[in-house]
Amino acid sequence: MRVKKEYLVLPLLLVMTSVISAQSLKLQDSTLFDFWVGDWNLTWTNSAGKEEKGTNRITKILDGKVIQENFSFASGAFKGTSISVYNLSKKTWHQAWADTQGGYFDFEGDLEGDKRIFKTKVREENGKKIIQRMVFYNIKQNSLTWDWQSSRDGGVTWNLLWRINYVRKNI
Repeated sequence: MRVKKEYLVLPLLLVMTSVISAQSLKLQDSTLFDFWVGDWNLTWTNSAGKEEKGTNRITKILDGKVIQENFSFASGAFKGTSISVYNLSKKTWHQAWADTQGGYFDFEGDLEGDKRIFKTKVREENGKKIIQRMVFYNIKQNSLTWDWQSSRDGGVTWNLLWRINYVRKNI
């Protein structure tokens, strides 16, 4: 059986395009977190196994140079906000988070394959090297997965603490 060249070219082009796109994803990209901008419905399973809901509104502010987050449980019991910015001179991403429980985190951006990450610096506690991080993955136009993870060995292994499923509103 002989296959026409036209039928081979399209799949080859699709594979090459995805490889080039994956290779071109760099931490120094000032649009690396633009996928997150929008209004989102959130769902997750709490520690008792019950589904919880919330929302997250992500906007660009300050002439489009800063990403602002406004997170809220549907019940209103917990709210948080962050600002994320690409530092052009240092070629790094940074995020500052604060919430209604007095929580504050200072993150630096990272990239592992196609996963976009914000993580804390290593802190020593009782001989353990603690790092916490947010991992954005399974990123599609109208959905993504977000994990909150912790490491007690300097990032060698990670423990899942919270997984949120994002679905874009009004799709």
